[in-house]
Formats: sequence, structure tokens, C-alpha cells
Amino acid sequence: PNGKSTQELIGISKELNIPILAGLVEKSDGKIYNTYICVTGDGVVAKYRKIHPFINKYMSAGNEYCVFDLLGWNCGILICYDNNVIENVRATSLLGAELIFAPHVTGCTPSAMPHRDYVSDKYWQNRENDPVSLRMEFDGPKGRRWLMRWLPARAYDNGVYYAFTNPIGYDGEHLKNGNSMIIDPYGEVLSEIKSFENDITISKITKEKIQLSGGWRYKNARRPELYKEIIGRNHKSDTTPVWMNEKTAKD
Repeated sequence: PNGKSTQELIGISKELNIPILAGLVEKSDGKIYNTYICVTGDGVVAKYRKIHPFINKYMSAGNEYCVFDLLGWNCGILICYDNNVIENVRATSLLGAELIFAPHVTGCTPSAMPHRDYVSDKYWQNRENDPVSLRMEFDGPKGRRWLMRWLPARAYDNGVYYAFTNPIGYDGEHLKNGNSMIIDPYGEVLSEIKSFENDITISKITKEKIQLSGGWRYKNARRPELYKEIIGRNHKSDTTPVWMNEKTAKD
């Protein structure tokens, strides 16, 4: 809480009079975590450590879910791959989250799924002269269309709002498609960024919509006694996960 980066974020929050959520690399007791914090002008409100940091062998895994009050809303945080493991979303929702912040660095990478791949640099370099071609690449199966297979389902199935963020342009050597968006408990996109520049999207959210959503009813209709032991089982697999290439597997 007294670190330089955190204190600067608190200062910005106080100056602008808005809460700020941001990602940091946290060092604690000799371990390194992919951490996301929420601050206001009064200090740190919440801290969450990524539970599934598989991408880097030097990162340690967090072991706690995070639900906190922010402006009268129960909020949760799940970082990138944490959202792909559906139990994490359900657990955060069952702990009371009405809004889940979902910071990502994702999209436009190869996959076993048809048509998933990198986006060629030529489209990015020519974005001012031909924005349509780049937008088609970003909104197609390499980017947005892949997101829409699962991201709205996380909000819909759990009856929660989702605030999804994602870089636009180069993250290291790979292009990312952006498409940051706010999704309601019905799984509908309320607002979305389509700019190729840094930008902000804003939506009005209402608690009334949560209890009217299908996800709210589904959670109340659950029968945990039937599957609580099954859910805790390990998934049996004799093959290397398809997202792991040869180099990753060796690491």
C-alpha cells in the first residue's frame, strides 16, 4: 500500500475524484504476483492476485477470491485467464459480486480453433488509410468473434455486470484487438470501444437488472448437493492442453 506506484495511483484518484483499478507486478515475501488493485483518494480498497498465472514460470499464483464494496456495489476482480475457468466466475458471483472487473491481454493469437491466428502487421501500419480492413481483422474470429463465444456467457450465466478491458495495438510483439466493453447481466453489450487509440467507454448500470436476469434465477435454482463433490474433481486428461505449444510445454 505504501509503494510508489500505488501511492501515485491514489494521488491520481484523489485529483480526478474517481476510483481507479490498475495492474501491478507485486513482490511479497520473495514471491512475484500479477496483481490488480482498486484505489480511491483515501487509499487502497482491494487487491487481487491472479489465480492462473501459467504464462510465466516466475509468477506465483494467488489463492483468494476478491469481493469488495465500491460506491455501493459489490465488485469482484478476475484477471485474464481466470475468467476462462468458469468456476472462478461462479465463485466470485456466489460471494456476492454484482460487477466483475476483467482486465485482459488477449486475442489475436493462434489456436486449434478454426481461423484463430495473429493479425498481420500490415493492417496495423495501414490503419489510417484502410481502417475497415483492420477492423474486420479485429472483429473477426481472431478477436471479437472469439470473445463473443464466451465473454457474454460469463455475465449471463451468473447474472452479473462485466467490465472487460483489453489493450489495443502492440503488446510486446503481438497485436491485440482491444474491444474493451461493458456487458450487462443479460449478456448484452452496453458499450464498447472501437477506436484504434487509447479510449474510455462509459455505461449506466442498475441493480434492478440483476435480479431480473436469468443468471440470478439459475443461481437460486441450483442443487449443490448433487454436484458439489463432482465439481471438486480433477479433470482427467492424457494429452497436453491445446494452448500449450512445444516451447511452453518444455518451460
